[in-house]
Amino acid sequence: MQRIKTIRDIDCEGKRVFVRVDFNVPLDERGMVSDDARITAALPTIEYLVQRGARVILASHLGRPKGEKVAKYSMRGVAQVLAKLLGQPVLFLQDCIGEEVEQAVDKLTNGNIILLENLRFYNGETDNDPKFAKQLAALADIYVNDAFGTAHRAHASTEGITKWVKTKVAGFLIERELEFLGSKVSDPERPFTVILGGSKVSDKIDIINHLLDKADNLLIGGAMAFTFMVAMKHKVGTSLVESDKVDLATKVLLRAKKLGVNFLTPIDYVITNSLDTENMVIGEVKTSDCDIPDGWCGVDIGPKTVKLYSDIIAKSRTVLWNGPVGIFEIKQASHGTFDLAHAVASSEATSIIGGGDLGKAVRRSGFEDGMTFISTGGGASLEFLEGKELPGIAALDKI
Repeated sequence: MQRIKTIRDIDCEGKRVFVRVDFNVPLDERGMVSDDARITAALPTIEYLVQRGARVILASHLGRPKGEKVAKYSMRGVAQVLAKLLGQPVLFLQDCIGEEVEQAVDKLTNGNIILLENLRFYNGETDNDPKFAKQLAALADIYVNDAFGTAHRAHASTEGITKWVKTKVAGFLIERELEFLGSKVSDPERPFTVILGGSKVSDKIDIINHLLDKADNLLIGGAMAFTFMVAMKHKVGTSLVESDKVDLATKVLLRAKKLGVNFLTPIDYVITNSLDTENMVIGEVKTSDCDIPDGWCGVDIGPKTVKLYSDIIAKSRTVLWNGPVGIFEIKQASHGTFDLAHAVASSEATSIIGGGDLGKAVRRSGFEDGMTFISTGGGASLEFLEGKELPGIAALDKI
């Protein structure tokens, strides 16, 4: 199997190294960075390049400004946080293309850093416009992609630019993503347990089909479980069900049985008689077995399911988890996700945690440090685990 080239494979001293990072960070009501996890994740790559005398040009998007220069989505605040984390100045430019940007890049000295303004201030970024991509490429001798979270998008800074730069490699963050979501999943240490949550079977069906012949155990949680419960002839009350996916769920259950996979759905639930997801408020809460009464809906896996799943996790050597198993944003419906996070963190297994909502949940649980790897990609990790080729990865040099 061909390996993607990384920054370890290049000589970058004195070179203009354009690094696509993922600094799409959450902001508070004052427009300040409220979570610097994505910035911190890029530090190893940036520090490696700085130490080797590269002239580092960083580029990212922030929010969805839709081609307009929107002040609240400026990268200026990110530059300040990055400079503090690195312990060195970061020159912030008020644009990402153009003559002034090119002049600033030309004046950049070895080991110094520039952060460009938000790429999505131009529609050319998301449109993968060749002209915009060529303008970005004009800043680069070497292209580095270290933004796994956007690697599933064929945008100007992730795919278009590579057509105009000779050397294009991955940073350390993407290298780790490919290692854990790639090789450690395709050839896992066994027993290999996959935990899948989230709201819809339709969002995870491709992952299920891709991993069914690899997993020893497949544990289902979240609202997607209710479609499987209906396929198994259980009552689910007012719980979320994808009625048009029940036949698909039935086929998955049959295939799992045929392959000898230990495919488990919850044996009990935390349920409520009132749920307002917009305001994250629920009514009365109690536990129920597999058959949920009329007028009630499931919001989390129950304590018996937590025990069942935790016992399997404890015996596993590799655990891949994608998607929360309950509405973790609501305290009364968070215990399943947080207790499983504790079980995974306490196990001796190599633990690979999907990004997006589950990454937030694991950080909120307090067991983040016990995980082997937490992906930085939401949609990207989902598509990669489905076996799809990611444009931002496919465009990089191979060995």
